[in-house]
Amino acid sequence: MLGVIGVLVAIALVIYLAFRGWSIIPASLLCSLVVILTNGAEIWPSLSGSYAEGFKYFIGAFFLIFIFGSLFGKVMGDSGSANAISYKLLNVFGAKRALLVIILSTAILTYGGVNVFVVIFTIYPIAVVLFKEADMPKRLIAGAVALGAGTFSMTALPGTPAIQNLIPAQVLGTPATAAPILGIVASIIMFSLGFWYLSWQSKVAGAKNEHFVPGPNDDMQRLSLTDTEKLPDWKLSFLPLICVIGLIVVLKKIHPIYAVTIALAAGSLLTYVLFWTRIESPLKTLNLGISDSVMALLNTAAIVGFGFVVKNVVAFKSFMHFALSLPFPPLASAACAVNIMAGITGSASGGLTIFMKTMGPAYMNMGIAPDVLHRICSVASGGLDSLPHSGAVITMLMVMGLTHKEGYKDLGVVTVIFPIFATIVIILLALMGVH
Repeated sequence: MLGVIGVLVAIALVIYLAFRGWSIIPASLLCSLVVILTNGAEIWPSLSGSYAEGFKYFIGAFFLIFIFGSLFGKVMGDSGSANAISYKLLNVFGAKRALLVIILSTAILTYGGVNVFVVIFTIYPIAVVLFKEADMPKRLIAGAVALGAGTFSMTALPGTPAIQNLIPAQVLGTPATAAPILGIVASIIMFSLGFWYLSWQSKVAGAKNEHFVPGPNDDMQRLSLTDTEKLPDWKLSFLPLICVIGLIVVLKKIHPIYAVTIALAAGSLLTYVLFWTRIESPLKTLNLGISDSVMALLNTAAIVGFGFVVKNVVAFKSFMHFALSLPFPPLASAACAVNIMAGITGSASGGLTIFMKTMGPAYMNMGIAPDVLHRICSVASGGLDSLPHSGAVITMLMVMGLTHKEGYKDLGVVTVIFPIFATIVIILLALMGVH
């Protein structure tokens, strides 16, 4: 019991410290100690083993994606390409539709196979210009990007190549299009509620006289560029984006992380080739683009390390047993179990992997249709995974120059509350035989 309390206290503490402005690295170490001490584990083996294992795993797996993702976003911004795309979108849709443009853009990238971390780096330079022109508070960018990349396009849309849709397929032998009706219904709910909420918040911000305020890392000179004649051709500016998405699709038979890395490197190189003369200092752009990714990478790796500590203590088995013994119908208890795992680890894919490998077969033996279990567990994984200690949340806020206090509320509503509501709805539909 002490160990279970320790895990819950540690999760609550890391969330509290994040909101109080603590760097996630010392916060994750302190909270890891709370978990270790309350579970009777050895301090040094846990820190040098579990914590370091998670830290090294994340950096090793995503290092190149982070540096090339950051470089791609930087070179797109410094070359004026991001501005050119932004102003073209403004001309077509109007400044008032900046929210819709960003949501749909991120959703298209995610559905095209682009990793959520890559989407953050790619979309942010475009979103900044759009929101500045629309004079919307910058905090809403986090909500818009999170809605487009971290909800319906990640877990619900039939056929999405996101890992959260592929993990159940590997265990259950189901296709990526499993239970399409449930997936489409969940997608409509998450998109509709999310767009309504963010639009409402935009109106509230306007009524409170809240305006766009750039962050410390935002280039005001480039943000203020309104002479579109000085920008590169928008059609050429789209080519690097098309290159990235196209290569991810073409290289789908090789390891996904390797494919995304190649695509981002090629996209960055193509941007340099197309707009070399427009970049004021190509070497400076290269250096800053890569170095800007380091803190986001380290902070995300630190919270993954914390998740590994939690996963390896005895109390974690108690959470698994609790999830399995919930007195609900099997589909509801499965969704709750996935959410619990995702919430503790701060990762949809991490929580879903643990559930599928340890509990998936047991639920299959209860007579649940594999395609229904696939879709409900996939959608459920996108709920509590986005609590403030989530690695993706921390990366997004850091890249955008927002604190948890500034940016998490809107992000949390669209990525936690609405996905959970969508999960409940499709569980009810599944119980009525709809899938």
